[in-house]
Amino acid sequence: MQVTEAIVLAGGLGTRLRETVPDLPKCMAPVNGRPFIAYVIRHLSQQGITHFIFSLGYKSDTFIGFLSETLPAGTFEVVVEDAPLGTGGAIQYAAQKARQDDFVVVNGDSIFQADIREQAAFHFAHQSCCTLALKAMQNVSRYGTVALAANGSVSHFGEKQFFEKGLINGGVYLVNKACLLSKGLPEKFSFETDFLQRFYTAGNIYGLEQEGYFIDIGIPEDYQRAQTELTY
Repeated sequence: MQVTEAIVLAGGLGTRLRETVPDLPKCMAPVNGRPFIAYVIRHLSQQGITHFIFSLGYKSDTFIGFLSETLPAGTFEVVVEDAPLGTGGAIQYAAQKARQDDFVVVNGDSIFQADIREQAAFHFAHQSCCTLALKAMQNVSRYGTVALAANGSVSHFGEKQFFEKGLINGGVYLVNKACLLSKGLPEKFSFETDFLQRFYTAGNIYGLEQEGYFIDIGIPEDYQRAQTELTY
């Protein structure tokens, strides 16, 4: 089975980038003459995504104007939060627009060039509720770690702290819509804390290590790094 639908979380305030990019949503920050989100869309399109659902909040009008100029009509939809819903609430809200039983979720302010087709094959083979794309990292403290059991199911989420080597959550999820909506979660919640870390012990949340390029522009240093590493 192929997954052709993606929810893109693009409603963040971008407080840590506010001095660098004061008047735009974080994912609209320019990178070599194009909004960062353009690189996210391009990668997803290359991975077979044909229908996009954008979850928007802060300065959504700017974002909608860009989408209308960039993507063909009928290939995308937008949902706008009246108030911040958290990552989980945003996904749950946007999922109402999803046409497929399983969809990709990505963050609009980071790129992990994971092989979504490989991730989908793994996801369906294990009848997973949610499958995380994981990235091997060294000598970092900005991220928490993810440990896997022998069958690929998540066995532990580690707190953010310095580690010499480990797998991090790369922010690319394959989610089964029915499984997510069956949890009875509130309107506002954290996907990472209230869904992944709460329900992984049931054994149907999996992870798959991927080797693609990764960058998160959430801090000014990495935003500047994107200017040298990304070309359209």
